[in-house]
Amino acid sequence: MVRAALAAIAALWAGAAEAACRLALLLALDVSGSVDEGEYVLQLAGVAQALEDAEVRQALMALPEAPVSIAVFEWSSAGYQREVLGWTALGTDADIFAVAAHLRGWQRAVAPEATGIGAALRHAVEVFGAAPPCWRQTLDVSGDGKNNDWPLPRDVYADGLLAGVTVNGLIVGQELLHGGDERMLGVAELSSYYRANVIRGPGAFVEVAIGYDDFANAMTRKLLREVSAPELGGTAPARRLAER
Repeated sequence: MVRAALAAIAALWAGAAEAACRLALLLALDVSGSVDEGEYVLQLAGVAQALEDAEVRQALMALPEAPVSIAVFEWSSAGYQREVLGWTALGTDADIFAVAAHLRGWQRAVAPEATGIGAALRHAVEVFGAAPPCWRQTLDVSGDGKNNDWPLPRDVYADGLLAGVTVNGLIVGQELLHGGDERMLGVAELSSYYRANVIRGPGAFVEVAIGYDDFANAMTRKLLREVSAPELGGTAPARRLAER
């Protein structure tokens, strides 16, 4: 039933564009001072592992006529955003495994200490400007701390940037000195911060990784939610593109 609905949507799109894309998915990864070398590796490997997951691959390839396109960048301070992967269509297993291999082979560069979520949001606007025409655009902001640089996330949204883009969050609960309940309070506080200041759009959500060892599991859950649900309601994709 889901595939039939997706096929119907693809048929609507066919008259509007020669090449279809059902989702432009942009991953923004925190590499600020709170992320050490081991955690950096776990984060990139976690994205790779999530993409290689059998259920995720099945969801990504559910509609080969209109694949998902993905791009990745890393961020820290207001002045640091670095492209990891340009826009790439994930239409086949070979595409997915090639992206995973690229991520596992990526080398870290020296990044500033600060956490500039607002600047990462603003940079995402530029990246989406180079994205293929897709039915939907989703930004995923992964991080383990609150914004402490300029601009503030709320100011970016107040400027009308990222209108029409769904912004989801993946927060990473760091190890705390006493662990246990104190650690979970920290996770709850950061989750609340992301809900109030970072995520935007219909159905936007926050996923939680309990430490970077859990990053791959959290990313897998998040990708399944984002790429499995077809956009069945509202205006047809072809009409939405014409109205831009």
